[in-house]
Amino acid sequence: MRPAAWFALALWIAAGAATAQPAPPSPAQPAAQAQPAAKPAKAAQPAKKSRPTWAELNAEQQNTLAPLKPDWEQLEPERKKKWIGIAKRYPKMKPEEQDRVQKRMQKWANLSPEQRRQARENYRQIAKVPPEKRRTLREQWAEYQALPPQERQRLAPPPQPEPAPRKIKK
Repeated sequence: MRPAAWFALALWIAAGAATAQPAPPSPAQPAAQAQPAAKPAKAAQPAKKSRPTWAELNAEQQNTLAPLKPDWEQLEPERKKKWIGIAKRYPKMKPEEQDRVQKRMQKWANLSPEQRRQARENYRQIAKVPPEKRRTLREQWAEYQALPPQERQRLAPPPQPEPAPRKIKK
């Protein structure tokens, strides 16, 4: 399966997983280990701009990567490099492929940071799956994609309400 297809699958999984609540701790897992400890807040520092900045991209790159403009300055250097690579290949793509890239980029830009993290994690997990199992997943994904939108909506997990904030005892 092409990386773009895996990305789409990971993106779809992330969209569902981002709304799901974390599983409750198992009896074998103590409650203290169930949730990772909150990271201490970093001191307020101005965000360090990595290069290239948006202004340093050429007009063709800016046009191709337009959905990412609001987030560009906060992207990590390796992410910028990946997107620039896509922009470089973009003119050689067939029109259908260009449309697909633009739609996926738009979806990606609309994801929250948590949903993006989940999509990346899903992609890493899928990449570890043995080829035969990936083939089965690919077939199941194709079957799902062939369903009418109403059927896909019916099969989607219901959105989970946000957990209530914990009260801190004083």
